[in-house]
Amino acid sequence: MKNMTLQKIAEAVNGTLCADIVPFDVDVATTEAAGVVLDSRKIEKNYIFIATRGERVDGHSFIDQVFDAGAMGVICEKAPEKPKGAYILVEDSFQALKAVAEYYRNQIDVKVVGITGSVGKTSTKEFVASVLSKGFQVLKTEGNFNNEVGLPLTVLQIRDNCDIAVLEMGISDFGEMHRLSRIARPDVCLITNIGQCHLENLGTRDGILKAKTEIFDFMQEGGQICLNGDDDKLITIKEVRGNIPIFFGVGSSNAIYADKYENRGLAGSKAEIHIKSSDRTGGVETAFAAVIPLPGEHMLYNALAATAIGVLFGLSAVQIQEGIRDVEAVGGRSHVICTDRLTLIDDCYNANPVSMKAAIALLDRTDVSDLAEHAATQENVHKVAILGDMFELGVDEAALHREVGVYAAEKKIDVLICVGELCKNMYDGAKSVDNTAAEIYYYVDKEALFADIAGIIREGDIVLVKASHGMHFEEIIAKLS
Repeated sequence: MKNMTLQKIAEAVNGTLCADIVPFDVDVATTEAAGVVLDSRKIEKNYIFIATRGERVDGHSFIDQVFDAGAMGVICEKAPEKPKGAYILVEDSFQALKAVAEYYRNQIDVKVVGITGSVGKTSTKEFVASVLSKGFQVLKTEGNFNNEVGLPLTVLQIRDNCDIAVLEMGISDFGEMHRLSRIARPDVCLITNIGQCHLENLGTRDGILKAKTEIFDFMQEGGQICLNGDDDKLITIKEVRGNIPIFFGVGSSNAIYADKYENRGLAGSKAEIHIKSSDRTGGVETAFAAVIPLPGEHMLYNALAATAIGVLFGLSAVQIQEGIRDVEAVGGRSHVICTDRLTLIDDCYNANPVSMKAAIALLDRTDVSDLAEHAATQENVHKVAILGDMFELGVDEAALHREVGVYAAEKKIDVLICVGELCKNMYDGAKSVDNTAAEIYYYVDKEALFADIAGIIREGDIVLVKASHGMHFEEIIAKLS
């Protein structure tokens, strides 16, 4: 890792380097670290271990162990009683993590694409990384490591063979994106949309817009901006420090747009994507047929966003087309699982009103012909939605849950199951719909649902499972799988 010596790291984190006991093959001024981790189990020779205090585990108790495993040094808040190697003493290990990541980002020659937005960050990241991989060596955020711990750890994984890092950046309050941007120093900023997330802290969609656009605070000089041009809030951004955004969307007024859309249910969709003429395209307008393998109309926007990024980095229409075609689903996000009894739509990683309605719409439009053989042979395939609480919606949380319930009851869904304290409002909303064909159930928690679930869900059913992450609906997926 370039310039990542113990001496330089100590300066970067404003810590005190204690190097009286150092392995013979480590020079604090010249030996560069091979990696930086928080997890002691990931230590390799010449790695740096940052000891942090968690709710259940204190990393300081593993300091001896990491030195035995070959650690070059340790960053810690408390000095080891009998140190086996060099350590850097700091006041706050989590702050040190951010500081060392910010320092390292400034040492490396790599382009960074920063992705944020209310909905679709992770799926968009997957599309962007898949497209860019057709012409570059790409590092992407694993899973949803997108906060003030996950993002620095991802930055610290960048190595010399990496051309572009695709970083997901998630927040829940003002100031967080400012700090993430300072670490990431993005060359390209991509915002997917401004929805109804984290209203508890951010108040309104205007507040969300303000918080998300902090991503521009440390954008590199001459950086590029890609925005959803169909979003009423993002379209108000005309320029940032002289940088004119590239807008993508379904509307033909966008620089990157789509038409001839064909929804193929759980098999994904097809569309024709247009790239308007510009200096980047040599003044030529191009179009290509896109096969989008992941289900849901919202995936079209992810494909358009990835197209915009691909154009910025000079990829051909064929490379972009192949990257979209080859994208793979991430667990918990519209991931279709075909068991020997059921077809599951695993969308249980997170939820807000916009994404909840999108998932319900996907279930509504799903055709039996899209499904596994066991479902297609059933005469009465039922569409089942198991929906749970949506968190961090602020003072309107009851009304927003009720609104989703009404929306679900008006769709072609056979069974609606609402689970959680807030979901009582969703249940009430659904029950208020006259002439709904759905069977509607309410359970206060998963345990109550599990007692009845075998009698509700039948072989061959299509089952959508969705809730905020804190509801742990992955347990429902495991139960049904």
